[in-house]
Amino acid sequence: MSNPIDPNKTVIGGPQVDPNRTMIGGPDLGRTQAMTSPPGGDPNRTQAWSPSQPLTFELTASREATMANGPAREQFLLEITAPREPGLPGVATGGARAPLNLCLVIDRSGSMEGAPLDYAKQACNQLVDLLSPNDVLSIVVFDEIVEVLMAPQRVTDRQAVKNGIAQLQPGYTTNLYDGITLGSQQLQQMLGESGRVTRMVVLTDGEPTAGIKEFHPLVQHAGDTKQKGITITFLGFGPEYNEELLAAMAKKAGGNYYYIPEPHLIPEIFRNELGKMMSTMSTNLKLDVKLARWVSLRGCTGLSPLPDGDSFTLDLADLEQGNTIQVVLDVEFPNHPLGQYRVAEGKIHFQPLSGGTQTVPVDFMMEFTSDSAKFSCPVNPKVAAASEISAAGRVVEKTIMGLKTQAITSAQALQDLAKTQALLVQDGRGSEAQEVTLAMQAIQRGDVGGAEKTLMGTMVQLDQGKKQN
Repeated sequence: MSNPIDPNKTVIGGPQVDPNRTMIGGPDLGRTQAMTSPPGGDPNRTQAWSPSQPLTFELTASREATMANGPAREQFLLEITAPREPGLPGVATGGARAPLNLCLVIDRSGSMEGAPLDYAKQACNQLVDLLSPNDVLSIVVFDEIVEVLMAPQRVTDRQAVKNGIAQLQPGYTTNLYDGITLGSQQLQQMLGESGRVTRMVVLTDGEPTAGIKEFHPLVQHAGDTKQKGITITFLGFGPEYNEELLAAMAKKAGGNYYYIPEPHLIPEIFRNELGKMMSTMSTNLKLDVKLARWVSLRGCTGLSPLPDGDSFTLDLADLEQGNTIQVVLDVEFPNHPLGQYRVAEGKIHFQPLSGGTQTVPVDFMMEFTSDSAKFSCPVNPKVAAASEISAAGRVVEKTIMGLKTQAITSAQALQDLAKTQALLVQDGRGSEAQEVTLAMQAIQRGDVGGAEKTLMGTMVQLDQGKKQN
């Protein structure tokens, strides 16, 4: 039994339907669908700063139609964009922005003694100078003992905060798990206050050697923390930390990952991450997808491994002003009948800074035809480019594993990375292209470990699907 689509209803943002019921007929969707997010916030409640323009959503299919009654495969590109707000500051300016609920979680193990810890203190002091009295800051330090160096407080007395930072002294081993736990407890004290960007920044230089040390429990802990509304960014310093662990935790926690090869770079990385936090426009983004009958999933940006069933949830990164998240959904139709069908139902959930949670429904539509002139037309170039970028994350991952296991030579790795670099440059992704360049330079001078740590950052960024406009 099939249900017709009402041609007078907008598909994105329209009615929610059961995707397992066949949907035939309806409007010519033009393969590109767009809307803005619904109005947010409670008008009767005092609100903190929120952007003047809402997020926008656009869905584009790879072709206007695909082949019916035979094997076919197509892609959908979903783009979620936060507009660039005039007057929103970079780090150095003083315009309106969302206040922060920020916790720094600093590794003070013995290996951080000397220049690393000195530069970490310098970075914290510079960060304090850039915060405002509306921002809430807390600091947790960890070795085998985990302590609150500074409980959550507004940054009204910068010198008092710096005096506390100056007391930071090196310890012994590394209890990363409990450091994150205690940091989460500090942030949760302010989670009920809407309009704040909540973020944890973890700096560590070594393998976990105390407390819970195993890979999977640590990654799951990062994911559980994210489910509480706390995004975590991980900064790995030096040659000894486990880049696979920190990258996996960053992906699970929805945050960023940085490799810091030299101590003097710590303040610069802190400043860069602070700039991203200050321009955040939406947090806790998720995409729920339920596939319809006669549809199977072949790939999705940032989703690995693929789910066994026909439903999945993709946690997305926080979205800063002027950025777009691109999600490519790669689907296969083994033997789909003629007609126009809803092949998947999606729901985008996000939290605007005005408070609350908003949900935008999105329908993935496809026409199935026996007209070869229609299903043989070229793929939409924008979708093709986004699909290549999405696949590049897996290419980088294979290069990293090939280097680790010595399954490929340095020359082969350089060849693969050169292709990825060219693709990133062509797509205007200068930051990721520069990281690949640095990794190639590291390989050429024999620093394979440094290359692997750098490429982990590239892989995390590509899996996030985030692009600067």
